Amino acid sequence: MERAADYPRPPRLERSSRRVRVVLGGETIADTTDAWRVLETFHPPSWYLPPEAFRPGSLRPTSGGSFCEWKGHARYFDLIGGQTSALRSAWSYPDPTPAFAAIAGHVALYAGRVDACFVDEEQVRPQEGPFYGGWITSDVEGPFKGAPGTEGW
Repeated sequence: MERAADYPRPPRLERSSRRVRVVLGGETIADTTDAWRVLETFHPPSWYLPPEAFRPGSLRPTSGGSFCEWKGHARYFDLIGGQTSALRSAWSYPDPTPAFAAIAGHVALYAGRVDACFVDEEQVRPQEGPFYGGWITSDVEGPFKGAPGTEGW
């Protein structure tokens, strides 16, 4: 069992060979055993998948971006699966800070904006709140940031 309270700040990048799968519009749009996890205090892990894990046509660049003090500038994507579009549901760091260079071009996504995300066939629960993109599995315990009143932890 991992405790999110024990994750570091600044965050740590960790390679994972666990199977990660994403379903949208009834279709598997991403599947890999070559992902990265970002582990940060009081956050469930955010998972970064290589772009080749995504089915062709399932990532559509969109406008806007954001800034992370640890990783740098992010760009966003719409996700497309079946007849479904999940707008601004994924992001990537094309040119991250040196500490996160390994995830350059890798794609993370909000689990709550797709049909389902799985880690080793366990369906994840999305981190609460509109901003954070962590995935909660049975092997990670909180408390987690994201719910109203937790943003300042």
